[in-house]
Formats: sequence, structure tokens, C-alpha cells
Amino acid sequence: MHRRSFLTLAATGLAVLPATRLIAGGHGRVGTFSGAERYGIGGSGELVGNQVNLLDDFRFGSAPDPKVALGRDGYDPATLMGPLKSTSGASSYTLPAGIDPNQYNEIWIWCERFNVPLGVAKIG
Repeated sequence: MHRRSFLTLAATGLAVLPATRLIAGGHGRVGTFSGAERYGIGGSGELVGNQVNLLDDFRFGSAPDPKVALGRDGYDPATLMGPLKSTSGASSYTLPAGIDPNQYNEIWIWCERFNVPLGVAKIG
């Protein structure tokens, strides 16, 4: 479609744009959270450089002391990035200095107080 045709359709309200997935930045390794149902965790997370992004569709029900971390086939406490900022929607976390993000294949939501997993997203 030419620009002029699109502008004409848009002006008349007849243009329909294709649906796109706005929750992922499209430039990182993305995974979907799973965990025990009682914690109500779901949605997506993304690892981009030294940043972990929980995406717009992220949700977390309830559990004490949830923290964000990374893992490689299991939780790594050296990667703790701090408390969960929000129980729903997008938020970002910076990896601690000296952590190589390429060494990890999981984003974890971890209960530090009781040392138990709350949810994990395998990232590709």
C-alpha cells in the first residue's frame, strides 16, 4: 500500500493495522514464567544485555520476599537484582556488576526469606 493510500484510509477510519505483540522488546532473550499455581505467576521476561525486563503481561499473586535473579538450570544467588518492584506489568532490573548475562538461561522470581522458587522463565 502506498503512503498516500494509507493516509486516505486512515483519515476515513478504514485503515486496519496488523496486530503486533507490544509486550516484548524484540531484541532480547524472552521466556514465559511458570511456577506453582498458588503464587499466581505468569507472563514474560526478557534478558537484554545487563538488564532483566519483566514485560507488560507479567503477573504475580502473592508470596513473601519475592526477588528477581538469574539462573543456569537452577537459581544463582549471586545474580540477585533486588525485590520485585510490582506484582503486575512491566519493570526493569539491572544485573550486579561482574555478572555475564550470556552464562544464564533462566529468569527467576525467588523467595529469599524461605529460600524457595516462586517462578522461572526459561529464556532462549
